[in-house]
Amino acid sequence: MHETRSFAPPPAFAAAANLNAAKLEQLHAHAACDHEGFWADQARTQLSWRQRFEQTLDSSLAPRYRWFTGGLLNASYNCLDRHLAARGDKTAIVFEADDGAITRYSYAALHAEVCRLANALRGLGIGKSDRVVLYLPMGAQAVIAMQACARIGAIHSAVFGGFSAESLKDRIEDAGARLVITADAAPRGGKRVDLKTAVDKALAGGCASVERVLVYRRMDGCAMQPQRDLWWQDRVPTQCAECEPEWVESNHPLFLLYTSGSTGKPKGVQHSTAGYLLGATVTMQWVFDLKQSDVFWCTADIGWITGHSYVAYGPLSNGVTQLIFEGIPTYPDGERFWRMIAAHQVSVFYTAPTAIRALMRLGDHLPARHDLSSLRLLGTVGEPINPEAWMWYHRVIGGGRCPIVDTWWQTETGSMMIAPVPGAVATKPGSCTRPLPGICVDIVDEDGKPVTQIGRGGFLVITRPWPSMLSTIWGNDERYAETYFGRFGDQVYVAGDGAQRDEDGYIWILGRIDDVLNVSGHRLGTMEVESALAAHPRVAEAAVVGRPHDIKGEAILAFVVVRGERADAIAEGLPRELCVWVAEQLGAIARPDEVRLVDGLPKTRSGKIMRRLLRSIGAGETVTQDTSTLENPAILEQLRG
Repeated sequence: MHETRSFAPPPAFAAAANLNAAKLEQLHAHAACDHEGFWADQARTQLSWRQRFEQTLDSSLAPRYRWFTGGLLNASYNCLDRHLAARGDKTAIVFEADDGAITRYSYAALHAEVCRLANALRGLGIGKSDRVVLYLPMGAQAVIAMQACARIGAIHSAVFGGFSAESLKDRIEDAGARLVITADAAPRGGKRVDLKTAVDKALAGGCASVERVLVYRRMDGCAMQPQRDLWWQDRVPTQCAECEPEWVESNHPLFLLYTSGSTGKPKGVQHSTAGYLLGATVTMQWVFDLKQSDVFWCTADIGWITGHSYVAYGPLSNGVTQLIFEGIPTYPDGERFWRMIAAHQVSVFYTAPTAIRALMRLGDHLPARHDLSSLRLLGTVGEPINPEAWMWYHRVIGGGRCPIVDTWWQTETGSMMIAPVPGAVATKPGSCTRPLPGICVDIVDEDGKPVTQIGRGGFLVITRPWPSMLSTIWGNDERYAETYFGRFGDQVYVAGDGAQRDEDGYIWILGRIDDVLNVSGHRLGTMEVESALAAHPRVAEAAVVGRPHDIKGEAILAFVVVRGERADAIAEGLPRELCVWVAEQLGAIARPDEVRLVDGLPKTRSGKIMRRLLRSIGAGETVTQDTSTLENPAILEQLRG
């Protein structure tokens, strides 16, 4: 967190960039002097409207802000129809399946598939404002389903295919969904993941709102319930390949996406059509320096917000070619990502620090076997990236020539908020750098006053509304206001993350506020301790939590995955060595009370560390969380120590 290395944009990259330093400064200046006018200009030029909006920002119901009121548009039209004349034959999606099979969709072919499904949904009585839950594998059909819902004004709610039947049931019932779209099963890492079975179990326990289940046959079939279940392959291909879009008002809900709350009860984050689509569209241009020649690959699943903004909507709205992958980075071996980048000539690669660290652990020799020269830009998303992983990504994957865009944003923000514009902003390993144009960010103390001291942590807040922000929590305006605007007033969005600024004004994310440790009155970010641990040459990955301590309030417990054999590291006294190492890096107050060496961290199938589970283990509590999404459930006993 005290990084001195800085990497200016490579001269050749900056010379060809869409935004150089001067153009970026012009955007910032416009937004600073006329916040609403800036976003109105972006909306007029970046989106296609059926009817232009009358008011840019309506704050009369703050904090329920409404953007571009009076406008009519359709998200699917913006992603598909407007490209057909100029780019109909251009490849929109290259889909690589788990077994390596490849399917390509041009913009014209994708448009036809979306229209066929949209017509099939209308034939089932689904229309504007109806909710449709998607429980699908990662693939082209997931994007087609999202676009088809958007086309007819239905509200989709994508549920990650790794969630349990009980989690799926909760989301279906909260949304009041009339239809579920799923698949019989999906191959993932060479294994079969049953999806329809989970849907049947969820519906057997309730979900009275569901009338039909549409099933895509991805593998060898499944049991079907007469009168309720329909095969996609029987219903969709015979439909007309043209479907008139449903023109919706700007603030019509585009989708719901359920995210964990502090209580563990999921909340349905609701995003509106125009503002959300604008955010996804322009941030792709700014942060990824998007060119029409690019092959873009975001590795996120569509069950998460990154898969919404930078798979299902952003790339298509901008008319570029993207790669979609069904499998995991280590199947059939640890070279899968690098082999795919070389084969498909990927130029912009956007993935999670978790994946980077996992692949880094396998060694430099694996990516070295593949020609990665097509890459021109790298990105990270999902959590702060520790400097050690950043430097490996830069050196080994980018060959020292590719800028890295470390992006901070959330399910609730809809699109990227803080990130380097690669042709204009120097980067530092581990920092997401500065806010994007039109995004007003501050760091405040517990009284809401700006923190001016360099290196002092505080609450990360956004002080003015922005178009892609969530519009509410589905069915619970009160929870929305209390969760995001209850601390410092209805003008200030509280992100829930801690952050600090350095001497250059760069922002460093310290982790979730509930991941901030209070050790003897000192506030320490878990990310800070994790970065110190990850900088040790024998550490592959680390996760830090606090546990109750009678004297200090909280003690630091670190779970560490080592390079090499765990038994050897234990015998050599590495846990004690790491405690001393952290104290040397950050000071004695940050020294962990205990370091547990483990073979892996508890992660969901999307690669996200289940930190709430680690906190329960650290506190000696019985684990009550839903662990059905764990990629490696056998690790639990080892974590308990």
